[in-house]
Amino acid sequence: RAQVAGLVDHGADRCDVRGLYGDEAIREIDRFLDRAACAGLGRVVVVHGHGTGALKKVVREHLGRSPYAASCRPGADLEGGDGVTVVELRG
Repeated sequence: RAQVAGLVDHGADRCDVRGLYGDEAIREIDRFLDRAACAGLGRVVVVHGHGTGALKKVVREHLGRSPYAASCRPGADLEGGDGVTVVELRG
């Protein structure tokens, strides 16, 4: 991952929070969703990995309450499976 202006650059449609604590991941996801919404993206992917499942749970609970997310779902096999969450952004 490349550093850009103090933030991690994930690419336009992907946010990788593997290895972060829950509160760190939430802050990173919120910054990412704000940039994605401003860029007019319709769908993004949050990569949280499998691990113990704790980060995945925190991420999905947060996305379920996020004003940016119209809906979210586990990734399909070709999208990264259950190690990612696909988010449809509000238009």
